[in-house]
Amino acid sequence: MNAAPPPHELHGSGPRRVIALHGWFGDRTSYRPLMRWIDPESFTYALMDQRGYGESRGAVGACTVEEIAGDAIALADSLGWAEFAVIGHSMGGKVAQRLVADAPGRVTALVGISAVPASGAGMDDEVFAFFARARDDADVRRAIIARTTGERLPGAWLDAAVRYSLECSTREAFGRYLPSWSRGDFHQKIRDDETPALFVVGEHDPELGADTMRKTVLQWFRNASLVSFANAGHYAMDETPLDLVATIDRFLRTAA
Repeated sequence: MNAAPPPHELHGSGPRRVIALHGWFGDRTSYRPLMRWIDPESFTYALMDQRGYGESRGAVGACTVEEIAGDAIALADSLGWAEFAVIGHSMGGKVAQRLVADAPGRVTALVGISAVPASGAGMDDEVFAFFARARDDADVRRAIIARTTGERLPGAWLDAAVRYSLECSTREAFGRYLPSWSRGDFHQKIRDDETPALFVVGEHDPELGADTMRKTVLQWFRNASLVSFANAGHYAMDETPLDLVATIDRFLRTAA
């Protein structure tokens, strides 16, 4: 267990407790567009920076999905949360699934937003090599973000997303996380799990959309459901924040 919890911020003070885990291109501030609209009397959200990101840019570690899950458990312990729901975006969605495996009985519900399945992203060697170039190449980052949002969003937003990704994480950590989230496979550890799970996708996400979820996570979680947003790609927190908050709110009130 870590001597100190990872950097985080709390929103709300309600009895329903939620840990939120960010994706490869973000840090904990990825969730701030949602925090304006949560019900603070019903929920307490803990937004966590993963090692190499945000206020944890100086932290040294293995940069794996398993390590992030361990840090999230340490955060829950430090907050005195015996049970909690977990929300994860993209890479963080895979971490959320790992938490179900590593903290049995503690995760009351799971929300995956454009989540990478526990089996990995299904990249071939050529695609993996392209993603690996994103460590040092801003143009590659922009191309990835543009593709995963359907090549339909303003250039200014894409440019801002790239700048944000470069500023919020170290290149070393960014590059080291890639093999773990894209190729690591632990789906047998969550097969037939009964944790209530909601997977949210955007119809403009060509890789982590509804078809991918139906072939993977919806096969593994017994109590899983799927919601697809018509006006979103990979970044529903930015593209459809109000719909996302309302969807998560309804789910967690009944599941957690």
